[in-house]
Amino acid sequence: MKKNIYKISLFLILTFAISSCTEQYVFQNTDFESALVVEGTITNELKNQTIRLSQVYQLEETGPKLEKGANVFISDDQGNEYQFAEKDTVYESITPFRAEPGRKYQLKIKTSEGKNYTSDEQVLTTETKIDNVTATVENVNGQRGVQINVNSFDPSNTSKYYRYEYTETYKIIAPVWSNIEAVMVSYPGIPANPDEDFPGSPGGEYISVRNRNRETRTCFSTKKSAEIILNNTNSLSEDRVHFPVRFLSNQNYIISHRYTIFVKQYVQNLAAYTYYKTLKDLSTSGSVLSPKQPGFFYGNIKSVENPSEKVIGFFEVSSVSSERIFFNYADLFPGERLPPYYESDCTIKDFIDCEGLPPCSGPQLRSAIRSRELVLVSTNYSSDYGMVKPPCGDCTTFSSNIVPPFWID
Repeated sequence: MKKNIYKISLFLILTFAISSCTEQYVFQNTDFESALVVEGTITNELKNQTIRLSQVYQLEETGPKLEKGANVFISDDQGNEYQFAEKDTVYESITPFRAEPGRKYQLKIKTSEGKNYTSDEQVLTTETKIDNVTATVENVNGQRGVQINVNSFDPSNTSKYYRYEYTETYKIIAPVWSNIEAVMVSYPGIPANPDEDFPGSPGGEYISVRNRNRETRTCFSTKKSAEIILNNTNSLSEDRVHFPVRFLSNQNYIISHRYTIFVKQYVQNLAAYTYYKTLKDLSTSGSVLSPKQPGFFYGNIKSVENPSEKVIGFFEVSSVSSERIFFNYADLFPGERLPPYYESDCTIKDFIDCEGLPPCSGPQLRSAIRSRELVLVSTNYSSDYGMVKPPCGDCTTFSSNIVPPFWID
């Protein structure tokens, strides 16, 4: 979601200088206008809450510029203040706290330049828990796969607006793996010794085959959702959610073995939902030079000294609920062939370690081992070596061999 906010931030700044275009336009970034970007959601979870501050960035820059040295705190209508301190790329509350029902919360920011910003007061939304998350085999838009749905129900019929985030983790098993590896070992030259009539010998290197000293066959990768995922129940007679939060093709390698998804459901108020809906619409509107030019839209954060200053972002106080499920590919697709692996070409390439004309391929073999272009899967410990692309025989080349603490087999 952060990626979308940065994209939209740049989009909005460009709209200050660009009106609707019907001719090809060569963009010149001469009217760039800086703006503070605020990402802030506090919840009813007891934890160190976080706020992210940055500045929009220009086309020629590689990424957002974090807002450093700010004084950030949240106050409530009972006189409590929660101070935040810089930590890595965010501001984190010094002490854990959670949003309480009925209280009004307000975000306040003072930048290192002395500029003050404040949000509208926000109250915690209705606490609606996820009943369950399900994974079923379905056909979606002509494609067979796994549909992951979130189910919840608010009997008070007051939640209405929902935003979702998920984190997925999956097991990877290297398909062409061996418990041995090949490395190049250098040895020094021996200097000449005229007294013993020894002419000396040059240094060199040789192929050493050894047992692997770490896990390289089984790995785990984790990815977070990047898109803005929204849902509302306004058109329904009751506030009942059955929402497809994620679809995975049965040909997606990430579900080949075991997969888990951790889903978070945020209940939003109408203003927060509208803000994120606008962000979502803009992120799918195409080029920043598209005829769809909505102009700048405000969140609920304003400058104290200059109310007309453009500030991007929204401070919300949302109740949140979460649920995790696991499933195996074999459970949903019993007897079916696994999806194609991460690396499509896992053909074993044979080498003979000798000099001269083919079939000798010693120089190529040694170069591949030295550069880690290929990894060993078989050998006769003499001259024959079977090699494959690294992802096929060593999953740590693109993933992690650390088992997540929540993982259940």
